[in-house]
Amino acid sequence: MTATAEITRPAPGARGANDEARDVYVTLTVGGQLCGIPVLGVRDILGPQAITRIPLAPPEVAGSLNLRGRIVTAIDLRRRLGVAHAASGTSMSVVVEHQGEHYSLLVDSVGEVMRLEAASREQNPPTLAPEWRGFSAGIFRLSGELLVVLDVAAVLDL
Repeated sequence: MTATAEITRPAPGARGANDEARDVYVTLTVGGQLCGIPVLGVRDILGPQAITRIPLAPPEVAGSLNLRGRIVTAIDLRRRLGVAHAASGTSMSVVVEHQGEHYSLLVDSVGEVMRLEAASREQNPPTLAPEWRGFSAGIFRLSGELLVVLDVAAVLDL
């Protein structure tokens, strides 16, 4: 007689006992500012890509790129957040899904995946730049720096 084990997976949106009081973020930097995007919304992390400019697109739309045969709109996060352009043109892409479409957020760099205590998340401070307030879903105070949680839906609302 053979023993079998049944694998149970949590229902979508369910949290495990260890995750109850924690949120998980992919960290990235834009103009020297540490930001975070919920890891569940991230589909891919890409290095520098060839981007094709789209005529008459809003200035925040850097163009489009080919991701394994799928055309993905690339959003220049520096421009969207009102940050000056970097001297070097190299950037990384964080691919996210929003309303059934994939978008590539062009960022300066991608850091690590961080698990942060949900209770330590704070509202936006009054000193947060006005350009960032509409795109921030709160902050975390880390040792020595501030992590701004980006509201991906607000960022992509062009």
